[in-house]
Amino acid sequence: MKRLFFVGLLLILIGAKPASSQQYVNKSRFFSDTSIINASITFNLKNIHSKRSKEGFIFPAVFECKIGDSLNVKDAVSLEIRGHFRRNYCYVPPLKVIFKNNSSAAFYHLKSLKLVNACMISKDYDQYLLKEYLCYKLYNLITDKSFRVRLLNLSYCDSSGKKKTVTQHAFLLEDIKELAKRNDFSEWTGGNVPTEASNRKQTTLVSIFEYMIGNTDWSIAVQHNIKLIVPNDNPKSRAYAVPYDFDYSGMVNTSYAVPDERLGIQSVRDRDYRGFPRTMEELNEVIDIFNKQKDNIYATVNNFKLLTSATKGEMLEYLDQFFLQINNPEEVKSLFITNARTQ
Repeated sequence: MKRLFFVGLLLILIGAKPASSQQYVNKSRFFSDTSIINASITFNLKNIHSKRSKEGFIFPAVFECKIGDSLNVKDAVSLEIRGHFRRNYCYVPPLKVIFKNNSSAAFYHLKSLKLVNACMISKDYDQYLLKEYLCYKLYNLITDKSFRVRLLNLSYCDSSGKKKTVTQHAFLLEDIKELAKRNDFSEWTGGNVPTEASNRKQTTLVSIFEYMIGNTDWSIAVQHNIKLIVPNDNPKSRAYAVPYDFDYSGMVNTSYAVPDERLGIQSVRDRDYRGFPRTMEELNEVIDIFNKQKDNIYATVNNFKLLTSATKGEMLEYLDQFFLQINNPEEVKSLFITNARTQ
């Protein structure tokens, strides 16, 4: 009996790989790389459809992709159902991919990442997804205190084999803790912060960016589509706002996006400034940031080959309107001072 035990143990030890031999994806370089990853997720599609109403429900999956020329990834992962409107509306609800439960996963050090996927299986919805991805890339040009994203060409494979494999674009969203760390900040965990108690310049920048993309679906005060971070060298200072989730913006212009009726606008394409009044000096300081990045903003859209010409033209026209407005002092005063919200 003892002999069998030791033989079995020896076989386990021989078959086991030393921990040091495991190749891990570098979490910093992963989001610096702009190449598109061809990937697949295999899971039970029937399971996800039946459990979509249960936010936070977790189920097993396999994530596969190739990183660079040498790393072939095939990780056992967990998927977590997340989101609100899209969770109940979309064919595949928004998901979080959890790598941290598998210490041998190549993505182990990335812990868990939000997966932003196309809501429906169609060319239009794929374009929506790509436009939302570009909103993140545009904000990256404005400030380092922004979420980085990595684009995927993602296949959804049904583990039961009963559903046809579907391939569309999706993207992974950087974790807030990693975003904070690379800026020498930490995530704010102290509860809600009144809008005007947040860092004033950063909030002005966020407000004008949200105006640029035509997004009204955000709030610093209740942290709706906003995360807060604070500097490590002064954790009691005012929190900095970091926006995310741009599918309700006029720039993306999804078929399901409608503005809050209390705003008095008819379409998400109608811009509405949701920031508080600022002085002309404060506004000009932030507007100068946008003007300095104007060429890069246009180049980011123009050089993105996955957009159709119609989609690209729509985005560029929308940006034209914004830059005309912010370079007209009378309009700046009217939009961001005279008619700004006061409560």
